[in-house]
Amino acid sequence: MQIFQSSFGKFPSTSHGEVLRLARREFHKIQKRTPRRQAYVRSKYFRKDKIFVNQFWQHLGQKRAGDQVRRLRLYNCAIDLIRNTSISPETIFSKADSNLLLHRFAGKTKDNEPFIVQVKENKRTGRKDFMSVFPSK
Repeated sequence: MQIFQSSFGKFPSTSHGEVLRLARREFHKIQKRTPRRQAYVRSKYFRKDKIFVNQFWQHLGQKRAGDQVRRLRLYNCAIDLIRNTSISPETIFSKADSNLLLHRFAGKTKDNEPFIVQVKENKRTGRKDFMSVFPSK
């Protein structure tokens, strides 16, 4: 599997409040560029299709604080990967729902720390949602 090299590093802080503030600032930049209510970024891999970002924040809210910090520190790198990668992801077909696909993209931060970005695709509607980002081992 090929790995995308991000031009961004992790957010420098480890405190929950500060990392959340930095990630929300980046999210609001995306939201300002979005003409409608739901924030999205356009993906090079999916031929400039919209990847909606709101699902990430709902998914993140279900995690405990330490896990949230771990994921939020990679937020900038994940958005960079979604926008700029043309490398094929690992695609997983859902056994529970035949209409769902899960695309897993591999990437490295500016400091060569590996991470995974997950994008959920609804085959019936074609909608794609940025679900999660986390460091890989």
